Amino acid sequence: MAGPVTVCVVVCEENLYKKLKRNKSLPPLGKDSKKLSPELRQKYAKYLKHTEISYVVVNVSNRIIDKKGISFAIRFAIEKGFEKLKIKNCELKILLDGGLKAPKKFINQRTIIRGDEKEKIIAWASILAKVSRDTLMCRLAKKYPKYGLEIHKGYGTLRHRGVLKKVGLSDIHRKSFCRFVSNYTKG
Repeated sequence: MAGPVTVCVVVCEENLYKKLKRNKSLPPLGKDSKKLSPELRQKYAKYLKHTEISYVVVNVSNRIIDKKGISFAIRFAIEKGFEKLKIKNCELKILLDGGLKAPKKFINQRTIIRGDEKEKIIAWASILAKVSRDTLMCRLAKKYPKYGLEIHKGYGTLRHRGVLKKVGLSDIHRKSFCRFVSNYTKG
């Protein structure tokens, strides 16, 4: 309901991926980042940042989400991630979570429903994205203290919805996700 959509693109050479998949310091298979405690997510993210994988985290603002939709924002984030990592080889093996799609020119892509529970590299990307977004939301909580962003990170919790009904939306809220708030004034 608040803040950007955040996407992480991870690139890893296949032999390194096979080696890292066996690494006991990384999360076990079947762990969606949202099902891990914040402490475990932080631990795994810190470890991942010191491996040989390349990754980039891309945020797309609530304004773009409201103007063009969440699907557009996610596709845009994926494309920006590929650009930032300078991924040009259209024959790379690409694994994506849920209904995500890479740009069409990448012919060897596979979308995996609940991919973060079935492919470790997707889980790693999910962890890196979630830790990055949570950190950003905690920083934004200082700018917008009324909303409790440090607690719910902008998700649609009962508390968050209650605050929105009382004080209205801030500049970082997704108006398209908050239609139940009749007052679109800035809180």
